[in-house]
Formats: sequence, structure tokens, C-alpha cells
Amino acid sequence: MNGTIKKLVEGKEFGFIAPDNQNPGDKDVFFHKESLVEVTLGELKEGDKVSYDVESSEKGPKAVNVKRI
Repeated sequence: MNGTIKKLVEGKEFGFIAPDNQNPGDKDVFFHKESLVEVTLGELKEGDKVSYDVESSEKGPKAVNVKRI
């Protein structure tokens, strides 16, 4: 899947991705810094385009294998 970095929470080491195919009312997808591939949280900026996979977690869907494109 592809999306855009919507929010970064650097002090907490996570962020949210707005999926490209997002419908009104859909939630953004959570990601943790450990899910990043070939990029660090400090290198990402809000608005960057990324590709990612989605996995289920206890708190709902989360992005994994997040790569800047």
C-alpha cells in the first residue's frame, strides 16, 4: 500500500500514515519507528510519500515495512 506521512510524534517514536485510498471517516494507520526500513524517524517529514504493509495488532491495524518512496 502507499500513503503519506500525516503526523510524526518523535518524542514517542511513532507516527501515522494517511493511506492513498483513504475514504472520508477512515482512520490513519499507526506505525512505530521499529517498522521503518532504510529510513529513520528523524529523516521522515510530514508529507513524505511511503509504501507499507498492514498487520493486525492488539490496538488495531498498524503499518510495517514502511519505506519512503
